[in-house]
Amino acid sequence: MASIIEGASLLILLGIAVPLKHVAGIPAAVAVMGPLHGLTFIAYVWLAVNVISGAKWSKSDAVRILLGAVLPFGGFFNARFIRQHELALASSTGGKAGHP
Repeated sequence: MASIIEGASLLILLGIAVPLKHVAGIPAAVAVMGPLHGLTFIAYVWLAVNVISGAKWSKSDAVRILLGAVLPFGGFFNARFIRQHELALASSTGGKAGHP
């Protein structure tokens, strides 16, 4: 869920707020969305690092999860990847996978 929120905030910032600032001369959109996206990004990275370290994910999976946070639409791809990883972990542990 955090990856979807972070991804959506990035798309709103890049797709709506930045064009409003540069095309329509409305800098208030970036002044609001910039810090909001910053908070969602920090929260996502913090959650990702905690989950990655606690669940002992591979280095390549960790890089993918963190790289997806800086790419447009990456958060949405990460959400699906995390869910698949979580389901695989749950099936391998008999349905007792922990959630952060």
